[in-house]
Amino acid sequence: MEILDGKKISNQIKDEIAQEVSKMKAKGEKVPHLAAVLVGEDGASLTYVGSKVRACERIGFESTLVKLPETTTEEELLGKIHELNTNDDIDGFIVQLPLPKHIDEQKVLLAVDPDKDVDGFHPANFGKMALEMESFIPATPFGIMELLKRYEVPTSGKHTVVIGRSHIVGRPISILMSRKGDPGNSTVTLTHSRTQNLEAFTKDADIIISALGVPNFLKANMVKEGVAVVDVGITRVPDETAKKGYRIVGDVDFEEVSKKASYITPVPGGVGPMTIAMLLKNTLLARERKR
Repeated sequence: MEILDGKKISNQIKDEIAQEVSKMKAKGEKVPHLAAVLVGEDGASLTYVGSKVRACERIGFESTLVKLPETTTEEELLGKIHELNTNDDIDGFIVQLPLPKHIDEQKVLLAVDPDKDVDGFHPANFGKMALEMESFIPATPFGIMELLKRYEVPTSGKHTVVIGRSHIVGRPISILMSRKGDPGNSTVTLTHSRTQNLEAFTKDADIIISALGVPNFLKANMVKEGVAVVDVGITRVPDETAKKGYRIVGDVDFEEVSKKASYITPVPGGVGPMTIAMLLKNTLLARERKR
């Protein structure tokens, strides 16, 4: 059994990007600039955006954090997005989700310039990805593909079962795993909350990618020997013995499933760190395309 160590691989990717940035600086070129828009005071979002800003500092990117109050109107937010779209100094930006309930997320994501959409959420980028054209790939699925590639996990001709059909992870990863290329060329089954007899699919899977958000959902009796498992789930579970009062748990019963798996991602330290690394990679790509 081999651990797919997202922390290690994400650090490798950041080092590679930092080298590219050093070359840009040496030539007197503008370095990539990533902006993040944060509306309100959601704790998890604050933590996540903070780690993005620190990652930018580490690799030599410019970064801008646009913090807006919870009371910001949809119109005001769209105005701010227009500013970022037209600011030539900004190469890519993200609007941190979730947004306050009075703001239409779909409207906001549609307002982002596809050429600056380093989250890969704009329909123009999603459509290009589905057609195997050059586009920004959503950071989490991009990170999963990079993990599989760097650990040389065989995917061609394999049966991949994806659990969860969100537009952020489940649906895009099902498209990417079936595309021509390596990793890819998988036969993909996309399962979700309405799938009947889910266990029949997971027991047959060579690769399972779970993005359900239900702690310890995938048990050892639901998988076959030698399965490769990618756990995208991340849930805070109350734990009085932990210093913070909670612990982070994935979708997979790691203790038991790891005994049968050939490859498996830990939680935390698996897919999570890869997401930020690939967001930085998308920003570098945005800068290079503008050059």
